[in-house]
Amino acid sequence: MSAQDTRRRIPRTDHLLALPAALRAEQSLGGQRVREVVRGVQERARRGEIPPEAVVEEVTAALAASRPASMRPVLNATGVIVHTNLGRAPLSPAARRAVADAAGYADVEFDLAAGVRSRRGAGARAALLRSCPAVLPSGEELDALVVNNGAAALLLAATALAGDGEVILSRGEMIEIGAGFRLPDLIASAGARIREVGATNRTHLADYRAAITERTGALLSIHPSNYRITGFTASVPHAELAELAHAHALPLIADLGSGLLAPEPSLPQEPDARTALEAGADLVITSGDKLLGGPQAGILLGRAGVIDALARHPLARAVRADKLALAALEATLVGPVPPVLSSLRAEASQLRRRTEQLAARIDGSGVPARVVPHDGRVGGGGGAEVPLPGWAVAVPGSLAAPLRRGAPAVVGTLREGSCLLDLRCVPPAQEDVLLAAVLAAADGTSA
Repeated sequence: MSAQDTRRRIPRTDHLLALPAALRAEQSLGGQRVREVVRGVQERARRGEIPPEAVVEEVTAALAASRPASMRPVLNATGVIVHTNLGRAPLSPAARRAVADAAGYADVEFDLAAGVRSRRGAGARAALLRSCPAVLPSGEELDALVVNNGAAALLLAATALAGDGEVILSRGEMIEIGAGFRLPDLIASAGARIREVGATNRTHLADYRAAITERTGALLSIHPSNYRITGFTASVPHAELAELAHAHALPLIADLGSGLLAPEPSLPQEPDARTALEAGADLVITSGDKLLGGPQAGILLGRAGVIDALARHPLARAVRADKLALAALEATLVGPVPPVLSSLRAEASQLRRRTEQLAARIDGSGVPARVVPHDGRVGGGGGAEVPLPGWAVAVPGSLAAPLRRGAPAVVGTLREGSCLLDLRCVPPAQEDVLLAAVLAAADGTSA
């Protein structure tokens, strides 16, 4: 290396690690991550991408932008409320506080008053029972169990109730969800055999009745949440399935998927747990991070005897929910209306007013913007094919990529050369952040 080599002027590692910004970052990122950032900036200087004199400034900026985990916060401007690729339901402020409180030591299985072990997640269980005050036709007590997701709940139910027997399921409900995941394959992995009945578009009570044998372990109803079959169709209501199941001393499992515990006026066709239970279902399965608006969780509600059998099964330990999910679920149930339901119930007129105001601010700042009609969606398998009328700000499509790369990242919808920004899932308090992101993206593309 010659005396004139500019690489000699690159600050030493120990000097950069002693910077105030590096010392502060070590407390949140850890020493290893800070060293990686420092070495990465030094390497850029060695390749000539930045001058040696800019290394300190670049290290400081890189550390400020670094996070302990790779996931980045995103402004969801797609209009899809339960966006699986963006983490499904955003937690409410109450749920976020509950997660922070539970992140350290917490009384997840401990009775502080008595000083003895207690039932895991008792608070979440009590909140579920209050939020779903179903009166079972059998007169039995209702109980609840929380596991780590909806698939785990179905796996546990099939394993504990059907064992290596048969589960009767309509062909029209043998669904595949995201990433090629097929629920019948999940059930089969538990050792149970699927007994298919009916046709894709029409299944009758007689089909179920004819399929019941001494090997039958349960009747299963799965709501085809991510698609609809219309036209010449027929299906069997839960009440009729329950009557048939109970006549043969079999349980009826109803997998609802979408997360509603009670009827939702804005989605009158969406199934809910209370209605299914009061129709006679012995066990209802639903998700915590969809329309319920909480954390990822599989929620099982049903007859106390059935829930007890599931809770005692060895598989229950493998799929149990962690303390953070239990805390967030309880806070979601007892706290204010979560963001998912606020977005779902947003009025089109209010959305239009907000959209027009933001479009005017963007356009007035020199970035072309106009208001266009844009239907939102529930997403996550809920409210399939149900449009949610609304509006969006249309900005140049060239801004889509820089918006995704910004901080925070903004995800919109590319359509006919425009990037559509739907405010349905963007809280009013973050509109200034969205405006700044659009202007920064425009400035970057014009530079």
